[in-house]
Amino acid sequence: MNPKEIDRFFTGVAKEFKEPAVIILTGAAAGSLLGGARPSMDIDFGVQLRKRSPAAWKSLADAVERGKALTGVSADFSEDIDRWGSVTLLDYRKHATPYKKFGSLTVKVLEPGYWSIGKMTRYLQPDIEDMRDVFRRRKVPVEGLVRLWGKALRSSPLSDSLGQFRWQVERFLKAYGTRIWGRAFDADRAIGSFRRSAGIRTKDP
Repeated sequence: MNPKEIDRFFTGVAKEFKEPAVIILTGAAAGSLLGGARPSMDIDFGVQLRKRSPAAWKSLADAVERGKALTGVSADFSEDIDRWGSVTLLDYRKHATPYKKFGSLTVKVLEPGYWSIGKMTRYLQPDIEDMRDVFRRRKVPVEGLVRLWGKALRSSPLSDSLGQFRWQVERFLKAYGTRIWGRAFDADRAIGSFRRSAGIRTKDP
């Protein structure tokens, strides 16, 4: 996935769908625009329709099928991408930056921290590689990032997935922190900030 393929996809969608809508990119497509280098043919996005009706949604779905046929990409979309994972994306709609306009579509990209919540929740090797590349190239400050992850964990509905998310955050910081933020990076300090933000007692193992 690269900007040219993303543009081609949404150009195809916009030719068929004429209603005003805001698109919020996440996943691999957002990662590629944020600086990730991993190849992918997936486009995942949230949609805010000005006219929320079954007819408008069907028209959008038909237009997305055209975009998929035109480009050969896979696309998943939802009115609320926060429902895709067990860990909340918080107020993600307020944390998306403009990318481009395609006809009536305004396409935005999730900010790196909010984008990474979904990546950290899934935590497959491609997700790890995406986060590592984006954080390094975007120079994402670690302190704000771990506080955001902690807030997302604390704000999520209780489930057995929350412990897994915590483990994944802490393992990521230990395994990749120095490679991303340099030799001065302190994993214990970052983990402590994450735990405090999540409301976890810092003496917990």
